[in-house]
Amino acid sequence: MADRGVDLSALPKEVRDQLAELDLELSEGDITQKGYEKKKIKLLAPYFIHTPVEPPRQNDRQPPAPSSSSNHGPPPSSSSRHRERRSRKSHRSGGTRDDRYRSDIHTEAVQAALAKHKEEKMALPMPTKRRSTYVQSPIATRTPPDSSSGSEDETSARRQSSVVPPPPVVNPNLQSPDSWINRTVQGSSTSSSASSTLSHGEAKPQPQSQPKSQPQPQYKPQYLPLYQPHYQPQHQPQHQPQHQPQHQPQHQPQHQLQHQPQHQPQHQPQHQPHPSAVMDMLAHSRIAPSENSGPPPDVTAVAPPYRGPRVDLTSNAAVRGMSRGQSRSSMMETADGVPVNSRVSTKIQQLLNTLKRPKRPPLSEFFTDDAEEIVEVPQPDPNTPKPEGRQIIPVKGEPLGVVSNWPPALQAALARWGATQGKSPALTALDITGKPLYTMTYGKLWSRSVKLAYTLLNKLGTKNEQILKPGDKVALVFPNSDPGMFWVAFYGCLLAEVVPVPIEVPLSRKDAGICQVGFLLGSCGVGLALTSEICLKGLPKTPTGEILQFKGWPRLKWVVTDSKYLTKPSKDWQPHIPTANTDPAYIEYKASKDGTVVGVAVSKVAMLTHCQALTQACNYCEGETLVNVLDFKKDIGLWHGVLTAVMNRIHTISVPYAVMKACPLSWVQRVHILKARIALVKCRDLHWAMMAHREQRDTSLASLRMLIVADGANPWSVSSCDAFLNVFQSHGLKPEVICPCATSPEAMTVAIRRPGVPGTPLPARAILSLGGLSHGVIRVNTEDKNSALTVQDVGHVMPGALMCIVKPDGPPQLCKTDEIGEIIINSRAGGNMYYGLPGVTKNTFEVIPVNANGVPIGEIPFVRSGLLGFVGPGSLIFVVGKIEGLLMVSGRRHNADDLVATALAVEPVKTVYRGRIAVFSITVFYDERVVIVAEQRPDASEEDSFQWMSRVLQAIDSIHQVGLYCLALVPANTLPKTPLGGIHISDTKQFFLDGNLHPCNILLCPHTCVTNLPKPRQKQPVGVGPASVMVGNLVAGKRIAQATGRDLGMIEDQDLVRKLCMWPTVMHQYLTEALQWRAQTDADHVLFVLLNAKGVTVSTATCVQLHKRAEKIAAALTEKGSINTGENVVLLYPPGIDLIAAFYGCLYAGCVPVNVRPPHPQNLAATLPTVRMIIDVSKAACILTTQSLMRTLRSKEAAASVNIKTWPTIIDTDDLPRRRPPQIYKPPTAEMIAYLDFSVSTTGMLTGVKISHAAVSALCRSVKLQCELYSSRQIAICLDPYCGLGFVLWCLASVYSGHQSVLIPPFELESCLSLWLSTLSQYRIRDTFCSYSVMELCTKGLGTQTELLKARGVSLSCVRSCVVIAEERPRLALSHSFSKLFKDIGLSFRAVSTAFGSRVNLAICLQGTTGPDPCTVYVDMKSLRHDRVRLVERGAPQSLPLMESGKILPGVRVIIVNPETRGPLGDSHLGEIWINSPHNASGYYTIYGEESLQANHFNTKLSFGDPQTLWARTGYLGFVKRTELLEANGDRHDALFVVGSLDETLELRGLRYHPTDIEISVSRAHRSIAESAVFTWTNLLVVVSELCGLEQDALDLVPLITNVVLEEHHLIVGVVVIVDPGVIPINSRGEKQRMHLRDSFLADQLDPIYVAYNM
Repeated sequence: MADRGVDLSALPKEVRDQLAELDLELSEGDITQKGYEKKKIKLLAPYFIHTPVEPPRQNDRQPPAPSSSSNHGPPPSSSSRHRERRSRKSHRSGGTRDDRYRSDIHTEAVQAALAKHKEEKMALPMPTKRRSTYVQSPIATRTPPDSSSGSEDETSARRQSSVVPPPPVVNPNLQSPDSWINRTVQGSSTSSSASSTLSHGEAKPQPQSQPKSQPQPQYKPQYLPLYQPHYQPQHQPQHQPQHQPQHQPQHQPQHQLQHQPQHQPQHQPQHQPHPSAVMDMLAHSRIAPSENSGPPPDVTAVAPPYRGPRVDLTSNAAVRGMSRGQSRSSMMETADGVPVNSRVSTKIQQLLNTLKRPKRPPLSEFFTDDAEEIVEVPQPDPNTPKPEGRQIIPVKGEPLGVVSNWPPALQAALARWGATQGKSPALTALDITGKPLYTMTYGKLWSRSVKLAYTLLNKLGTKNEQILKPGDKVALVFPNSDPGMFWVAFYGCLLAEVVPVPIEVPLSRKDAGICQVGFLLGSCGVGLALTSEICLKGLPKTPTGEILQFKGWPRLKWVVTDSKYLTKPSKDWQPHIPTANTDPAYIEYKASKDGTVVGVAVSKVAMLTHCQALTQACNYCEGETLVNVLDFKKDIGLWHGVLTAVMNRIHTISVPYAVMKACPLSWVQRVHILKARIALVKCRDLHWAMMAHREQRDTSLASLRMLIVADGANPWSVSSCDAFLNVFQSHGLKPEVICPCATSPEAMTVAIRRPGVPGTPLPARAILSLGGLSHGVIRVNTEDKNSALTVQDVGHVMPGALMCIVKPDGPPQLCKTDEIGEIIINSRAGGNMYYGLPGVTKNTFEVIPVNANGVPIGEIPFVRSGLLGFVGPGSLIFVVGKIEGLLMVSGRRHNADDLVATALAVEPVKTVYRGRIAVFSITVFYDERVVIVAEQRPDASEEDSFQWMSRVLQAIDSIHQVGLYCLALVPANTLPKTPLGGIHISDTKQFFLDGNLHPCNILLCPHTCVTNLPKPRQKQPVGVGPASVMVGNLVAGKRIAQATGRDLGMIEDQDLVRKLCMWPTVMHQYLTEALQWRAQTDADHVLFVLLNAKGVTVSTATCVQLHKRAEKIAAALTEKGSINTGENVVLLYPPGIDLIAAFYGCLYAGCVPVNVRPPHPQNLAATLPTVRMIIDVSKAACILTTQSLMRTLRSKEAAASVNIKTWPTIIDTDDLPRRRPPQIYKPPTAEMIAYLDFSVSTTGMLTGVKISHAAVSALCRSVKLQCELYSSRQIAICLDPYCGLGFVLWCLASVYSGHQSVLIPPFELESCLSLWLSTLSQYRIRDTFCSYSVMELCTKGLGTQTELLKARGVSLSCVRSCVVIAEERPRLALSHSFSKLFKDIGLSFRAVSTAFGSRVNLAICLQGTTGPDPCTVYVDMKSLRHDRVRLVERGAPQSLPLMESGKILPGVRVIIVNPETRGPLGDSHLGEIWINSPHNASGYYTIYGEESLQANHFNTKLSFGDPQTLWARTGYLGFVKRTELLEANGDRHDALFVVGSLDETLELRGLRYHPTDIEISVSRAHRSIAESAVFTWTNLLVVVSELCGLEQDALDLVPLITNVVLEEHHLIVGVVVIVDPGVIPINSRGEKQRMHLRDSFLADQLDPIYVAYNM
């Protein structure tokens, strides 16, 4: 550093003063670190002593003595220098907040509390941030916290540099001894930036003695500089190995991460490599996977930036028919194919380790889950301290003396002084430099006020009409720098008998709380605003020059009150001055905790009485001089400096806020020069004066008899008062003149300490236990000095007042003597009401206290002051906080100011601005949660900020025993401000809740502070025997939950067959026979029409054309491919007729077709491995494809992803010769396999099922009957034709039923969104089938264009059924949105329905053309998590709407079964859906060929009830409900409701969650969330959300997502990941592939914008 090698004590005094000034500028934020270093080096350059310096030893770090001259030791380290500065003069900051919080005692307590935490060596994982998210705009373009409206701290900072200077390289052992939590993350289990291992695959061990690695911001390697100079150690410590081993095992087993060495040697080496250099080195490293553990083809490498082509991606190596019994957790634990020491899983491991720490036992062990109600009423803790004193007796102030010459009204006093003492000075205003600007005499004040009164009453309107009448309200809009104009306006209003309403000058439409000020003006009926000419010019204007209409404000007429615009009254006109009565004299505005602004009306008699009481209490005398630093528009500044001053002919010197910022000592100088007797200040002003004080021997404060401290009621004021006295006692300041007082807008002055007699001892202080205070009782702190609060008294009750303490909540019951309560006052000198709000007024201004039995103690009404306190010995009043700052957490009270003080005691100077910090609570999950928001300095590093936040958490937890829910740091100067520069708390809270705060750092701790979650569910063993089943299919008194489709009858009548042009089912069991039959009987009937993006037919196929193309392909297979019967052939085609022809060609040749989605040419790396995997798994002998795809398979690009030399035979079917096969193959039995259906499930499992010929024809017949398909019908299909029911409808159904299929490939919609809907309209289609992804494309892309579609003649009135083909729970919201949006172009709401299929049976439900409409039920989500169904009414809280999945197909039987006991369940019970049907699949086609798997899934029997029938298990949870609707045959309709896939459910806290429910909640949390997905990893819930807004909004989403999941699902989110749109992989059916997403996340392939690890 700059002062290395310089003996500071030997420097000349002026250099030391300049250095101190420089230090001050740095702590204030008025200079950057870089500028500071530069100036310091320049100052010290002449005094450098160039000698080698031995670095200070670790234990030499006692804070040096206060005076720098006594510093003869080694040069101070940065931290000790900082302490020296702090002990020389406490932190300068300033502001309405920080002054009170600077307490050296408290700082020590915080450091002690943090030292305790040091013993637990646990690393907190740092959030991961994409670089762009926090490379903020250059400082030049950001305004530092502004100085104009006076942010109260280091706000005049004007930074010169345009880039953030790097923090200087500090010798690491100079860090403060309590440098955050120790971190013990070794080797490859790092919390470091990018990856956790070294460049060449060898992990480099860290010697035990190194400092714990510090979590760094996770920079992406690609952003890092290529070369990073390394800090060379000068001395290698004895015990550090010189040569580190080069080879280490490449994979560290995961369990090692959990057991890391907990102790570190006490003595650390003197020099270590700079941590950031080490981290940068680590950032480039990657681990090489060991040779023998090559994972299967990784299809997770690239997440496409757009969500164009939907890609089916498999989870690594998950190819199997997995038994339902197998838990997925075994796979999770070892992240298939993901190196276990990847960065992300290490972080999560760290988080888990952190969460394993023994938590403070929750405040109460209540909250059990009784399944119906979430949380119970808390049981009181028997150890809670309770008040033990007697009931308090009201405290009486001394009687208000009667003085004969007191005026009958305040205006009378002004009239008297104006007439008799006209030359006497009334007010002196200062300019911006602190020099007197003008002095107004009492004569001038009187004459100007009279002129204004006359003008207001007589000269505003036309001659006949008077605009203002006595009693009207008038706004006073004057800046803080112009007290003279305000005084004239205020007294002018009083003389005109109109009611002034002083408000702040509005600066812009976006001022914090400006609407609420408008509400106040409106409710007071204000139509006129008085202001000065200068102020009027400065008001924001419209382009036409009119004053802006502020949001929520009434229309105002602006009147300028400068003398030249006023009319002199005629000689005979005199203002009317009646005796003070109960009419309002003025209205003072007050902003309450929730941001609302109310007006406290003060009557004329109350105003006068209050002035008399203040005169008596403060012993004011005529002609005294008073210096006022406070706001003269309200509160003490108005009461003492404007009203009482005039009553007593006092000369007031008004020091504006702007002067205080420029010259903090100005008020002290005014006191000295004018020998002032009284000064009105806040702690902030004491603090600033003390910081700016430079041994000015000529300053004397001996003349002061009262130094009134306006915010002396704040518990943290005591330290500022003491420190100020300490500095200025040598300048004549007497200890007894410091007079703290307690005030509130409602009760006005509650208490004030009277000026003391010199020499008498000062009143004692109360040292209270913070723990006791949180329970509302007074306990002297004895045991734990860290959690103590020192409080000074605010003197005695005001003369003529009566005071009680009552309980702050509930009825106003009197407190006991050792209980904290709200102070209430009965006095003539107090506010009368909230103007225009009679209801709230009654609760505040007309309170009658009651005793313990609830009996009122008298008739007289009291006013609530909003102050919390107690009465101490000698009837002294002590205040410990305000109702407004009260946070009620788990039944305990915490004061926001106390939390701010603790946060600021954690070395904040480097990280946050001292005065710009907000504490508030939000309600999440049945309790209040504490949130702290602070403004971060632009030059604070990520590391510093995170370190500071972590330590604040620990300090508050330790001292206040309350967990912080959220700690957010926002960029400088972005929090909403109050007019005098404080933070506008309610607006900040609203920004936080709306997601508009835009923090740059955030830390959430729901795991530690949410202690009222229901207990995890303990699953009871289930055992149901045959005894449970009663005769008549009853289980526990209910009908067994089963449902059956109608009968799949066979048609025998040959005449009917010919008439309907159907083929005889009895004769033909195979589709090949059906196609041949159609080619003979109806050769030219068009079966298929394929459209392109323009809606033009590109190809068609008649029955005979399809037959002939199939023959050509069959011939090619036998000749070119020399394929044997029964071999598998892969079909690789884009959606179209070629695919259909190839399928029938395979059947003709006796091969088994395997339909595979072709790879995406733009994304081969991600899609080709899946193709390869299916080809390998199916052991395909040959591939049928097109010419262009064949070229793709053999291209160089393909070679980069797979081995292209080992493809099986590839046959291009584009130009085949016209050949016929020797014969068309006919299978010997219908049980032979017709084709294999491969699909990637949402859990990333690749499963192939075998579909027999019998199943094919049964399925086609079932669909034909349900949808009434026959040859004269036409249907439109916009589906992917690769698996499931989509493939059946595309390729098989038309050949079976003879209807015409109009085929629309879904990818064509990307270039023409309206293609599908236009086709339906153009062809007058009655029945159409689509997927959810198609429906979503239309909803999002065309939702706003219905008028345009209508204009183009598109009409959907022809559509009778639009069926969504899916293998999931129906997406009700999407279906409803689609129906609503397109009802304008004729779509019937009844038309939209869904189908349901699964792997074991491709089509279970399908809404047909007949039968009742699908019905919707509402189920209780809490019960659903317990695997129960409880039906509730629509709109019930925690209800989930479920839509029936379509009608059960003919020939299908469904039963609901308990998956564990395999016994049948009752109606409306949740269980697994089992199917019995002729078109069930025959089994899994698996490389393992494990028969047990197939038996388990395809041939299962019930454990009791009907043990003969064979069932197939779908793996989906659902229930059957008998409805009131009737089937065609007159029976009541049984509806099947699908809830979700068993494989996908998340088991958390013993409950079963469906990801989609959590995702729907998350998507509602903020408008910028496009899509989200959830998964679990080692019992942590991970939420991934796509951000469709700006990157700087990313951190806003973290608390909102955490809140909504906690509120609606009672789960704590472990990790929140914010990613770009399109990152969440979605398959062709529109389903999210969550397991694939999880693997990508753990392999660090997502490139997230931000990753937050919730503590």
